[in-house]
Amino acid sequence: MLSKKMVKSINHQINRELYSAYLYFSMASYAASEGLNGFANWFMVQTKEEMFHAEKMYNYMNQQGSRVLLEDIEHPPADFSSMLDLFEKTLEHEKGVTAMINNLVKLAREENDYATESFLQWYVIEQVEEEANPTEIIQKLKFIGKDGRGLLMIDKDLAARIFTVPAATE
Repeated sequence: MLSKKMVKSINHQINRELYSAYLYFSMASYAASEGLNGFANWFMVQTKEEMFHAEKMYNYMNQQGSRVLLEDIEHPPADFSSMLDLFEKTLEHEKGVTAMINNLVKLAREENDYATESFLQWYVIEQVEEEANPTEIIQKLKFIGKDGRGLLMIDKDLAARIFTVPAATE
């Protein structure tokens, strides 16, 4: 059984995961409007990943006999200046999510909630990837600068990304 404090915190994290999906959906729309469907695809896959993260927490809460209470989802930004801007904002956002996950782990430790701490380790590892992916793309975008051909090459690479449900989902 989860403490009230843990329930409240996980409920809030579910909201943040849903906001992340909403943010990346907005970013996908921007990329598509710029004619860069590979970038749009990358963000659509990211949207699905964030929904999966929220659903995984939802299922955990239910398994623990706790009720998920959804919060309002804030409006994401819709205007961006470039693909580089999208990925810099993505990295900044993911660093914030990493901090939130770390705070959840800290709370689980303070509450002596070993099951939740163990559950959250999947997210701790996932956040390494969540920060590494945009960092790599930022490096590529900075390398090519304003070269349109380079941008199209990255767009083509990002078009190949697909969402796969992780094998160990529990």
